[in-house]
This record gives sequence, structure tokens and C-alpha cells, in this order.
Amino acid sequence: MDTLLIICAGILVVAGLVGSIFPKLPGTPLSYLGLILIHLSTLTEYSIHFFVHWGLIVITVQGLDYLLPRWGTRKFGGSKRGVWGGIIGLLVCFYFGKWGIVTGAVLGSFIGELTGGRKTYNAIIQSIGAFSIFIIGTISQLIVSGWLFHHYFVALSLWF
Repeated sequence: MDTLLIICAGILVVAGLVGSIFPKLPGTPLSYLGLILIHLSTLTEYSIHFFVHWGLIVITVQGLDYLLPRWGTRKFGGSKRGVWGGIIGLLVCFYFGKWGIVTGAVLGSFIGELTGGRKTYNAIIQSIGAFSIFIIGTISQLIVSGWLFHHYFVALSLWF
């Protein structure tokens, strides 16, 4: 039973890291759930303080990831087309590495704003603003999921 819990926890923690990049997967909650599963095994024991501390961090990061794009879009005057264009551009150009991610998201957001009837200069400002807010949310999720993965890896190293 422990082996099954440890494997399922590993799958959830890795899915949490992947979910930090892809917008439809809840990255940090999956990683947090993975730590709960490894806690249920006999491999390691975490304190209540640990779970409350990380639970509050996960809730905060998820809340900010939900609210920041909407705030940033309003702040820079963007539209839903720009946000969706950025996400589609990121996914389409993901294959080309980090430069593809950056240019794909900015270009997708720019094209999304242009199709929404924006002028070129406004579309450039809005796409760069929307992309920067998206990057802040992604990096914060990656940091938290990375730390949760670190806790899983430390617990897993005790198994060997």
C-alpha cells in the first residue's frame, strides 16, 4: 500500500509541476495533494503546521493566479481575446523552447487584440502587459510546486 501511495504522490507532484505551466491544470493543488498522499504512507510524517503553512501558500498562489490576469488585463486595457491569444500562442510555440514560449505568447496576445479591433500601438502595450502578468503567475506557481516537489524528493530519498 505504501508503494502505491508513494507512486501516486509522485505522479501528482510531477503533474503539479506540469500544471504550473499549462493553464488548465491546477498546478500547486496537485502538488499539495501529492504531499498529503506521501504523508499517509509510512515513509514520512509532516506536522499540522507544515500542512497549514503550505496550504495557505497554495491557496494564495492559486487565488493570485486567478485574479492577476483579470487585474492585469484591466490595468493594461486588454480584452479576453488578447488573453486567449496569448495562451494559444504559448501552446502553439511551446515546441520551440523558451524563445518560442515568449514570442508565441506575446504574438498570440497581439494578434488576439488586433482581431478584437484594437489599434497596433495599443495591442502591443496590452499584449506585453498581459504576458508579463501571465509570467508572474506562472513563475509563482513553479516556485511553490518546485518546493513541494523538493519536499517529496527529500521524503523519497528516505525510502532508499
